[in-house]
Amino acid sequence: MAKKIIVIGSGAAGMSAASAARAADPDAEITVFTEDRDVAYSPCMIPWVLEGRATWNGIIMHDPAWYAKERNIKVITETKVESAVNDRARDGTVTKTVTAGGKTYEYDSLVLATGGKVFIPPIEGTQLPGVFTVRTVKGGQELEAYLNKSQKVAIAGAGVIGLELALALVNIGKDVTVIEMMDQVIPRIADRDMAEPVQKYLEGKGVKFMMKTPVQGVIGTDKVEAVNAGGQTVPCDMVVFATGVRANVDLADQMGLDKGQMGALLVSPTLQAYKRGRLVPDVFVAGDVMQCQSAVYPGPTMSQLGSSANKEGRIAGANAAGKKLEFGPVASPWVSIIGDLQIAGTGMSLGLASWYGADCVTGKATGRTRARYYPDAKEQTVKVIADRTTHRLVGAQILAGEEATGRIDWLTAAIVNGTTAEEFLANSENAYCPPTSQVRDVVFAAVEDLVRNL
Repeated sequence: MAKKIIVIGSGAAGMSAASAARAADPDAEITVFTEDRDVAYSPCMIPWVLEGRATWNGIIMHDPAWYAKERNIKVITETKVESAVNDRARDGTVTKTVTAGGKTYEYDSLVLATGGKVFIPPIEGTQLPGVFTVRTVKGGQELEAYLNKSQKVAIAGAGVIGLELALALVNIGKDVTVIEMMDQVIPRIADRDMAEPVQKYLEGKGVKFMMKTPVQGVIGTDKVEAVNAGGQTVPCDMVVFATGVRANVDLADQMGLDKGQMGALLVSPTLQAYKRGRLVPDVFVAGDVMQCQSAVYPGPTMSQLGSSANKEGRIAGANAAGKKLEFGPVASPWVSIIGDLQIAGTGMSLGLASWYGADCVTGKATGRTRARYYPDAKEQTVKVIADRTTHRLVGAQILAGEEATGRIDWLTAAIVNGTTAEEFLANSENAYCPPTSQVRDVVFAAVEDLVRNL
């Protein structure tokens, strides 16, 4: 009898899980439930679609009909899963059902990929027309339609999504104010000295900033007219909340699954859930709803990135179909393109490291992305962070005009492998070609500065 696998959620984690389950078990009956209208799309592209650099259809990779035809996966859209059950009776029998759209479905394995929800602060006025988040294609299209009758936009949150969106909207002629409760842009994951040039660059493009100022209320009668921030009234036609994502644990709470310190689901290395401290053998978890282990310092972390969700989905889906793959600790490398700037990071920032109680030392160097004699080289600054006691690399950040991704991936590998600063200098190499790097990459100069400071 074919195994019944149900996946809840159609984001990067959910659709990767369904595809991995199909690859692992050609005969399984696989069903995906999602409240979303669209599946298999890139929410990270939404700012550039709004700017006109891509189309909505272009960022949707596959539709439910494609999954049905090419992978024999049934995708049921715009359908809320009302309940999920995994209960063991005293006689040992287990009830495993999902209720969605008024119908009940049995499963052998369940993958929870319910993702996250944009955090909207509990303030007045957030239900007014003109309040948006950037999370789905449908939401992005509704935001785009409202932009046609709006000129002044307030963006709550100066993380990478908020900044990418701010520049996109300025580039199409909107008056944009970014309001951030912290004292720097890209808080937590970037250090102030690496983030300040990004803010200055955006200010030069026309983006306005209000720092150390939370949005305290949305003002309006029939629609958004202004926001209250730090006691000031900021006139605007619409508000976009880019204030971070919280794990969507509504179904998991209903099932009684265990959560960790981050408010997300605890999982085993095989991405199985826990219930009252015991492993649930047939419930798997992937994506923004789960808590990870840090690859840098022992302890929990969140890795709400598309790359992480894809990897988690592949492991959870394969294991739901009978495999025994494991998901390791994460360094969570990230990169953002903001106009002519690229900013990237991996592992710990100084702020995150202090949260773990670590004492760290930094090194920094500025150079060029290409050989000095090759035209159009861009400036880049590389910052590396190491533990003062062990000299192990624990974090890095790069601000560059190009090619930040490859360098941050290189440093991520070193961090995950527990490389010390001295070992990096002794054992690492860089490929060289005048259009792509200096003969000795700036990364080495930054680590040399780090070793001197250690």
